[in-house]
Amino acid sequence: MADEDRKDFNAMLHDSKDMPKIQTITDQKSIEKYGGSRMYFAPPMDYDKVMKRIPYSKVITVGKIREHFAALNGADFTEPITAGIFVSIAAWASHQRTEDKTPYWRTLKAGGELNAKYPGGVEAQKEMLEAEGHTIVQKGRKNIRYYVQDYEKALFQLNGTCP
Repeated sequence: MADEDRKDFNAMLHDSKDMPKIQTITDQKSIEKYGGSRMYFAPPMDYDKVMKRIPYSKVITVGKIREHFAALNGADFTEPITAGIFVSIAAWASHQRTEDKTPYWRTLKAGGELNAKYPGGVEAQKEMLEAEGHTIVQKGRKNIRYYVQDYEKALFQLNGTCP
C-alpha cells in the first residue's frame, strides 16, 4: 500500500461495501485452481475479528482464514486478492488505533512468510514474533524473504464460529 500515513484505515475496515457475498465464477482455469465455482467475499471487519482471536505465541495464515470463511459460508473458496488487501487494512487500522489493538503480526502469508506490507515491514513483524518465542529464518539470496520456522506447530485452529 502507499501513503499509509494519509489513509484512514479504520474507515476502510468498517466499509463492508456489498460484502459478505458469494459469487459464482465461470472461468474454468479458476474453478480448477480453487476447487469450485462458489467464491466467497468476506468484509474487511471479518478478517480483523478473526485476527483478534489468535492468542499469544500462536500464528495463522491468510490461507487458513480464507478456508475458514469458505467453510462457514458454504463456498468453495474465499477470494484471495481481497483477502490479502483486507488483512493489510486490518493491520494498518490497528496501527492507527491507540486502543483495541489487533495482533496482526500473528497472521502470516503462505508457508509461514512474514508480510512486508504490515506497519514497520518484516523487521517489525520479526521483532514481535520473536518476542513471543518464534524463530524467524531468512530464505533466498537475492529475493530475501523471512519465515516463521516450523510455523505449523504454532498454528491456531479456528473453530466453526463466525467469523
